[in-house]
Amino acid sequence: MADMAATLREAAQALQGVSDTPRLDAELLMAHGLGIGRQDLLLDMLKLDVPDGFSALLERRKAHEPIAHIMGEREFWSLPFQVSPDVLIPRPDSEILIETAVQRGKQRPPNHVLDLGTGSGALLLATLSEFPESHGLGIDASAGALAMAHNNADRLGLADRTRFLLQDWTEPNWAQCLGGPFDLILANPPYVATDAPLSREVADFEPHEALFAGVEGMDDYHIIIPALGALLADNGLALLEIGFDQVERVTKLAEKHHYTVECKQDLGGNDRLLILRQKRP
Repeated sequence: MADMAATLREAAQALQGVSDTPRLDAELLMAHGLGIGRQDLLLDMLKLDVPDGFSALLERRKAHEPIAHIMGEREFWSLPFQVSPDVLIPRPDSEILIETAVQRGKQRPPNHVLDLGTGSGALLLATLSEFPESHGLGIDASAGALAMAHNNADRLGLADRTRFLLQDWTEPNWAQCLGGPFDLILANPPYVATDAPLSREVADFEPHEALFAGVEGMDDYHIIIPALGALLADNGLALLEIGFDQVERVTKLAEKHHYTVECKQDLGGNDRLLILRQKRP
């Protein structure tokens, strides 16, 4: 019988060069192998045996596979989202979009919400969870991503207020079939420059089509921003996630298309969100 405490110490040591949080990763993998929560693992450690599959889970993490992929789930906005290699793993920095949507929607909640590049559905479903009368549409060019978004909508009890559509915005007239107008548009498009250095966790395991956007990381903004005018309702908001070094370029593009632009920072103090409103004549 393997000693739980010793196994966790050894696992954390093995992950030193892989993760910034090796002990946490070891505990999460152990809890996942046991089919319990991490808190239950910590409370009952002396009573538990190391599961047979723990070594295989540890080897996957040592190969830089993300914890979220190994566990099949990631929490976002305090909600559990299923994830897979078909979707980007939701990140805490993106919660600034939900926080802003909630703040701006207190007096006038959005009736119709559009999520461009919905992936796991995290942005759309987190927003709908805050506005019980709202309905949303999420689009994505990946059938695998949409399957994951559908699963998450079902699990969170939001399927009756959510619609998903397979749609590629690089195709002509992509916006014409979306309906609308939309009071709130959310977008976390690809914005990584083609030659940007990435960690192995991201480069080897997350979908490149959801990451890379040309030599400057701007290709998808050049498609999305000109299309917003036909999609936004009067007094509507568009919330666009950006890369930490893109605020000037994306702002200039938005202003060229007659939007006022406000920037917000993420938890790390990096420019992360642009809030777009149509300028009044």
